Formats: sequence, structure tokens, C-alpha cells
Amino acid sequence: MKTFHFPVVVEIDEDGIYIVSCPMFKGCHAAGKNIDEALDNLREVIEMCLEEQSAENINQFIGVREMEITIPVSA
Repeated sequence: MKTFHFPVVVEIDEDGIYIVSCPMFKGCHAAGKNIDEALDNLREVIEMCLEEQSAENINQFIGVREMEITIPVSA
């Protein structure tokens, strides 16, 4: 057995659904009514991604940055 540690991005949508993503894999997203459910679902998706892609060929996670964008507001 080999243990991996993957970064996870957690968001909540306008309906209160938790959306979790793993940036190490393209299209690796899951959802749930709470964080635990979303993470359990994401674990399954990551396991499927690992079955299709060798661990040596996954994306390299660099980090998360915040970007400020100013947009005009109509009066």
C-alpha cells in the first residue's frame, strides 16, 4: 500500500451544496450536502483517477493564490 496526500479545494454554492475539487487531476470534482459527504465522494473520484493515470504522471500542485479584480458597477 502507498499513501498519497492530495490538495483539496472546498467551495459552497448558492444552494448550500459543498463542491470539492482536487487540482492534481483534470475534472476531479465532487459534491455533497456537507463537507464530509463531499470529501467521501471526492475520495472515490480520486481513486478512479488513480486507476486511469499512474501516480508518477499526475499534475504537480504549486499552490493557491488570490487575485483581485475590480469591475465597474452600474448605477
